[in-house]
Amino acid sequence: MFELMAKGDFYIVLAIVFVFGSIIGSFLNVCIYRIPAGLSIVSPPSRCGHCETMLRWYHNVPILSFLVLRRRCAFCRVKISWRYPLIEALNGGLFVLVFYFYGISLPTLVFFLFVSALVVITFIDLDHQIIPDVISLSGIVVGFGCSFVLPWLSWQDSLYGILLGGGSLFAVAAGYELLTKKQGMGGGDIKLLAMLGAFLGWKAVLPIIFLSSLVGTLIGVPLMLIKGENGRLAIPFGPFLALASVVYLFWGPAIIRWYLSCYY
Repeated sequence: MFELMAKGDFYIVLAIVFVFGSIIGSFLNVCIYRIPAGLSIVSPPSRCGHCETMLRWYHNVPILSFLVLRRRCAFCRVKISWRYPLIEALNGGLFVLVFYFYGISLPTLVFFLFVSALVVITFIDLDHQIIPDVISLSGIVVGFGCSFVLPWLSWQDSLYGILLGGGSLFAVAAGYELLTKKQGMGGGDIKLLAMLGAFLGWKAVLPIIFLSSLVGTLIGVPLMLIKGENGRLAIPFGPFLALASVVYLFWGPAIIRWYLSCYY
């Protein structure tokens, strides 16, 4: 499809997709702040977290408003965190990748929703070390429903993905707790992996577990050595699962082929 498009037009389309993704990213910032607090994500309208003044529409233009206002609230002039435009840019970039890999198609809309949910989950887990059921459990249902419209994912593959994803982490968590008498993995991670299995199918579960565990180890071990505390440090696992699922979404088949080629 993209081969028929002039290079200039192609970049314009990607820019439009990025802008659309960053607009959704602005809404995700609201979700990240309000969902853990038990607040509505639609009402009241966006306002400054410090002076609580309602923001105008032109104060909410993704990335651009942040730069124009020089990182300050338009009313009380309190500094705004860099995380807001970074999340907007991150979601815009993920939308560009989804569009690049899946083109103009129904799966593209499905994966727009999927990666946006992962962004929200990642930052809520980083902030509060929780993965809200309203996202993970709803995501399981939505992911299973989407299996009926994704051409390469049958509802059986999605169902097996839910069972394998949730079941595998549940077994690991139960085994760890049995051996150590301590909880090592929260129920939110179990539900999240079930959601990932619902969207990506059972074949994705084991690669996601392997990659997330690898990245978690590479990051977690140095952090524990730096922090000390007898080698104990609470590190949320949700962001690693989210990262691994994004990698699998775009490069999973290529990674699996490369891995198998090392042995055959």
